Amino acid sequence: MASTGFAGRERVPGRIVLSRGMPTEIRFNAFDMACIGHIQHGLWTHPRDRSMEYHSLDTWIGLARLLERGLFDGLFLADVLGTYDVLGANADAAIRNAVQVPLLDPLLLVPAMAAATTHLGFGVTCATGYEPPFLLARRFSTLDHLTRGRIGWNIVTGYLDSAARAMGRPAQGQHDDRYDAAEAFLGDVYALWEGSWAGDAVKRDRARGIYADPARVRRIQRPGMDAIHLVEPSPQRTPVLYQAGASDRGRQFAATHAECVFLNGGQKANVARLVADLRARAAPREIRIFVGATLVVGRTGAEARDLLADYRRHVSVEGALTQSAGSLGIDFAAFGMDEPITARSNAVTSNVEAMARAFGPGWTKRHLVDSFILGSRQPPIVGSAAEVADELVAWVEETGVDGFNLSRTVMPECLEAVVDLVVPELQARGRYKQDYAPGTYREKLFGAGPLLQAPHPAAGWRW
Repeated sequence: MASTGFAGRERVPGRIVLSRGMPTEIRFNAFDMACIGHIQHGLWTHPRDRSMEYHSLDTWIGLARLLERGLFDGLFLADVLGTYDVLGANADAAIRNAVQVPLLDPLLLVPAMAAATTHLGFGVTCATGYEPPFLLARRFSTLDHLTRGRIGWNIVTGYLDSAARAMGRPAQGQHDDRYDAAEAFLGDVYALWEGSWAGDAVKRDRARGIYADPARVRRIQRPGMDAIHLVEPSPQRTPVLYQAGASDRGRQFAATHAECVFLNGGQKANVARLVADLRARAAPREIRIFVGATLVVGRTGAEARDLLADYRRHVSVEGALTQSAGSLGIDFAAFGMDEPITARSNAVTSNVEAMARAFGPGWTKRHLVDSFILGSRQPPIVGSAAEVADELVAWVEETGVDGFNLSRTVMPECLEAVVDLVVPELQARGRYKQDYAPGTYREKLFGAGPLLQAPHPAAGWRW
């Protein structure tokens, strides 16, 4: 059975609690996007927020240094290739509210941040449906070299029809068909990363004038691809693999391929069910599971609640509804506030299922709008460092997750509060690392070697 990250467990109905051994070390990723409005919409209008500086390298370098000071495992960068144009059948609300547009290419930010840090990992989102595997494989191998083995890939299949149209297609494929195509895509990139160059192919022999032995480099021939990988083996070969699917098909895909899985929040009992299902499907492979969270932290509980009230004055309901319409695949402009939502979705189906679980089968737009506490469907954890730490520990113990993807509110003060207040509190409880482990991103996360090992399918392609 794969390790769960727990030294021991005692089963209690509806809960998973620690029973013996060392406590679980909580892990943090910052969850961000190379844009102005990511998850919590409208907070860019707050006078202390600096999200509008998203197109400055200094902003990203400063963020990376802050996260490394806080011993974060990684910076998880989301991305989409289209605009949120489902609400009202146009992109006006997205553009007006800066809902993930304008948006930079996140991969281009990584080298600068890596040069300014030593340990921080970088998980970057790239969709499988809109470019040849050969090109994506080269970019990630390049970044794995430039970061000295600190790059990860969040594998997504896409969910916006606007992205498909941008690529010359009338619409995206059906939900499960997109996963089927992603399976073939991964076979291609695994073959390039792991199977094109043998581990001893590179000689660097100046005396004989031989850089690499051609007998130890081979062409990869698969349907639609006949190529030698252009990049020599990088520290990890295959980047650390993230995936965020929570539908049944998505969980099967994650259990086969992902090393780290990102889940949305919600009711702890439901998250615990998903965690148990993912671990059972992935066994005997070990996986790390991160749940999305938003923290509002003050030096006291009262200060945190004052911050929440201050932030809420800047929330954009239209912005939040715009992103929800895109990710759910439902045009809420077609429904009255109290009219049951009956439309079917071909976007993120697990999000639609989550709505029905949270609000009941007759859920309405009012239910959704009332949930936008900070401009998204993600309710914040609010309190002093001790109160927030209590809740984070409870999440780990009751659900079995390994850590949290922390989305931003007002930048950079929201993450400064985590680094300066929450991290020391967790360290004092023995629930957070005191320093980074050596090695690559994969070695830091799992304590094993830099390369993927069997039974992961990528290992089967290696020479």
